[in-house]
Amino acid sequence: MSRVNQLKDTLFVGDRKGEDIYGRVFVVSAFGGITNLLLEHKKSGEPGVYAHLANASNDHGWHEALTRVSAEMQRVHREVLEHPGDIEQADAFVSERTHGARNCLIDLQRLCAYGHFRLSEHMLQIRELLSGLGEAHSAFVTTILLQRAGVNARFVDLSGWRDEGNVTLDERIEQAMDGIDPHTEMPIVTGYAQCAEGLMREFDRGYSEVTFSKLAALTGAREAIIHKEFHLSSCDPKLVGEHAVKKIGRTNYDVADQLSNMGMEAIHPKAAKTLRQADVPLRVTNAFEPEDPGTLIDDRKAETPAVEIVTGLDIVAFELFEQDMVGVKGYDTAILDVLTRHNVRIVSKVSNANTITHYLDASLKTMRRVEKDLAQIYPAAEITTRTLSMASVIGRDLNGLSVLQRGLVAIAEAGETAIGASQGPRNVDVQFIVERESLQLVIKALHGAFIEEEVATSLSRAA
Repeated sequence: MSRVNQLKDTLFVGDRKGEDIYGRVFVVSAFGGITNLLLEHKKSGEPGVYAHLANASNDHGWHEALTRVSAEMQRVHREVLEHPGDIEQADAFVSERTHGARNCLIDLQRLCAYGHFRLSEHMLQIRELLSGLGEAHSAFVTTILLQRAGVNARFVDLSGWRDEGNVTLDERIEQAMDGIDPHTEMPIVTGYAQCAEGLMREFDRGYSEVTFSKLAALTGAREAIIHKEFHLSSCDPKLVGEHAVKKIGRTNYDVADQLSNMGMEAIHPKAAKTLRQADVPLRVTNAFEPEDPGTLIDDRKAETPAVEIVTGLDIVAFELFEQDMVGVKGYDTAILDVLTRHNVRIVSKVSNANTITHYLDASLKTMRRVEKDLAQIYPAAEITTRTLSMASVIGRDLNGLSVLQRGLVAIAEAGETAIGASQGPRNVDVQFIVERESLQLVIKALHGAFIEEEVATSLSRAA
């Protein structure tokens, strides 16, 4: 979104003329970095407005953080808007929204100064309020940018700003779209939608894809398209080189789910489910190459077995060993209960007679709490936590490709060692557990063995 002025000349308008510009609805996310400033930095954990409000012992932190958000929003939209009148409108919008949010939080703090009210009981609503500021700003700026270019764009705010009533997500979307004709207007819709379900309670920052999929389903869209800065490729081009990667072109929702499990979401699994049930195919394209069809994702099975993508994820291996576990039920249940309580995401797991190992997407700080809780339940158990990585080879159909054996050979030939490896009977992914410092070399080796060698062999046969 921070390059929306470039997208105006490719994605939004490009070579289209007249009515060909319309017939599309755009759901937008916040400008880059804004949600980090409003909530907390997704990777570093640096506190934003929300985190300061939740943890600070005084008011200065969140007030200063909100002022910083306002300044950053103005800086960002000044980089994409050119006309002074448009900049003035955007500045006024930011001022009105951030000033309103500040007054709301001040009033809430005053209310919670009384013993009958607790600020902690309202933190989810505060998180949603703040998130909506970023998407509303992005959608508003995009709308006025397009209007200046002669497009009949319309700002559609689902954030519930100063709105009365707590409606469902379906009702929020249907009410907002009522009276809008996408064939003569271009709706620019906020990725965040305020609703009774509370999108952040279940999806946290994945809410925009949920809004996007629900909108596609409710409007009977011919296709749902996610525009990214890059193609959905066989590997990260920054890791193996742009010359080595292969655009996927076509895959299915099963592969999309595996990518999500590896932290490389093409789309949130719940959003994918909504599209599947509505029979709406998903397309992932490069926003800056509008002439390229990108990658189509539907329920179609592969015509021939093939590896489609190689990716990786840093994980924590959490192992519980107890000699008395043999033949006793309930160990795994207790572990799952503790992991659920601490909101730890399980990537994969393996077990034998006396050991259960979970491969987790979690911080070491969280894992220390998990260890403490399980040590109380199983005082005789030996519990260990170890930072590792997982490389995954994924495809719609891996039958007959000997991915497990060939993968281990490729890793060994690269001078690395696999600590563990697993393949399920569904044959859509094979996982290799490696040391963290080895992950990039292992991904390169696996991509070379399954993608680059296959491409070279195909070219040789064609010649």
